[in-house]
Amino acid sequence: MCGITGIVYTDEQRHVEQSLIETMCSIIRHRGPDEWGVWNRGAVGIGMRRLKVIDLESGHQPMTNSAKSLHIVFNGEIYNYQNLRDDLQSKGYQFNTSSDTETILYAYEEYGVDCVQHLRGMFAFAVWDSVKHQLFLARDRFGKKPLHYLHDDNKFVFGSEIKSILKHPGVVPEANRPAVGRYLGYGYVPDPETMFTGIKKLLPGHCMIWKNGQIKIKQYWDLNFKPDFPPEAATYYFEEAERLIRESVKIRMISDVPLGAFLSGGIDSSLVVAMMASQSSEPIKTFSIGFDEQEFNELKYARMVAKKYATDHHEEIVKPDAEKVIPEIISNFDEPFSDSSAIPTYYVSKLARRHVTVVLSGDGGDELFGGYDRYLDSRYAEIADQFPQWLVGPVLNFAAYLIPDRFRGGNTMRYLAVGPDRRYAAKMAGSRYRNQCLLHKDLLADLGKASLGSEVEECLSKNRALDIITRRQYADIKNYLVGDILTKVDRTSMLASLEARTPLLDHRLAEFAARLPLSLKVQNRSLKYLLKKIAEKYLPHELIYRPKMGFAVPINKWINSEWHDLSHDLVLSDKAKTRNIFNVRYVNRVFKEHHSGIRNHSGLIWSLMVLEMWYRRYIDG
Repeated sequence: MCGITGIVYTDEQRHVEQSLIETMCSIIRHRGPDEWGVWNRGAVGIGMRRLKVIDLESGHQPMTNSAKSLHIVFNGEIYNYQNLRDDLQSKGYQFNTSSDTETILYAYEEYGVDCVQHLRGMFAFAVWDSVKHQLFLARDRFGKKPLHYLHDDNKFVFGSEIKSILKHPGVVPEANRPAVGRYLGYGYVPDPETMFTGIKKLLPGHCMIWKNGQIKIKQYWDLNFKPDFPPEAATYYFEEAERLIRESVKIRMISDVPLGAFLSGGIDSSLVVAMMASQSSEPIKTFSIGFDEQEFNELKYARMVAKKYATDHHEEIVKPDAEKVIPEIISNFDEPFSDSSAIPTYYVSKLARRHVTVVLSGDGGDELFGGYDRYLDSRYAEIADQFPQWLVGPVLNFAAYLIPDRFRGGNTMRYLAVGPDRRYAAKMAGSRYRNQCLLHKDLLADLGKASLGSEVEECLSKNRALDIITRRQYADIKNYLVGDILTKVDRTSMLASLEARTPLLDHRLAEFAARLPLSLKVQNRSLKYLLKKIAEKYLPHELIYRPKMGFAVPINKWINSEWHDLSHDLVLSDKAKTRNIFNVRYVNRVFKEHHSGIRNHSGLIWSLMVLEMWYRRYIDG
């Protein structure tokens, strides 16, 4: 695992200074504390920080081919590199290392931009091709590894993290106002935008070529949900899904350094641990985080799995120091990120890093196998959807208008008044009514005509022919999974210099799951049906069929106690009010309702706290 960065100037007479690449590398040292490397020639320079995992002795980067015409920096792991290496050797390529980096290099030499089709794993890499005088960049199918870039008339700058790009003297940090609005809707900034004007993210499953000052972006992969198996083939589904999960776990256990697993006590991480234990001759090292607040504590279930599989288990109780943990998270994410589960993920990463260098996680199971409660509409919504939208919408909106804000029920009426697609977008990005109340009129103007949630609605409409649950899965994979879940895991694990691997997001397993009929994902309103049935062979029944908790944290309690003063000092400061981001009167009401117990606004308050911290660090300086 590494951090990569680089520069190409449009003017070939302009030279990239090695000291600048070194500076851009040093700011992401946490991504690769073991060694660093730089290659620069004239108007081109690339660099990396390396966390040694595979081929500890000879896998140095940047790496070049035998003809000295190609130079690569690579972040990630390629799990099929040994088979790919054999294929390339049969074509005459000679290898000098045992690393997966060199395999990508010769795959590019053999297949060109189509090399990405041959890679199974997580990756973000850049190849400078001196023959074609072009820079080729690619990001893995799900976006497990980040890749940011800035492109203007004079230069192209890229990096695993935005902080590297900001080290370039020609880049001045400026808040991207429309992205501020999107952040307050989603809790993260959806790809390809970032919170900085001019800086973007390469979308998952996409590659890019820079040449002669121009860029071309191409999508090379997408997950197509096309259920096509006959219902009578149920036995095959279960056997093939189990085989693919085992295989996906096995190939991610390849490592030249100590390896373990996150164990939350949920189905997904527990199943991954069970699969690891059944394929290992040594006890698996497992890591769990808990809280004093028992309603958020899953340690009981993690201990069940640890005991069943005799793992070398480690756990801690989280008591976050607000003044320390919030700035650390803000600094590492570069953009505001309000999923509070980043806090325990950060702590469990630090715990794991004391014992191992690589961990496997259970992320992706809910998106692929249908595990989120939000995929199922309420009974009230199902009744409302039986009536024509032109009728039910105006009636329920009028009913909501009649209910004073201080009473409950208005938001529910507005929620039921819209169709299922807009309803789901409201779940993910906030309702239009809430956003109109929250956002300052200047920020609403900056957002323009594009409504918050339009990214989700676009994904839903793209798959109009499919059932609503499958459409929501696709929308989550394209937005929530990459923008929230995978971003959280990458940044928090890398802050601890820990590599995290996600076997349930193996693309071959995902392509199989995308062909499952709905009945094997949701059956009688029971979510994740197929995965639960597979889990019955490995896990206690009590663990599988308990209410879903997620990796939640007691933010509500903390804001009313330990973080009470901090939240007010940040969100309602004079500086924050003058940014013209939120409606001050509305946010004052939010605080009063939250502290009085009328409503739980902890998610919104936390989002505003993080946003203000981001402004102070990156924009105010």
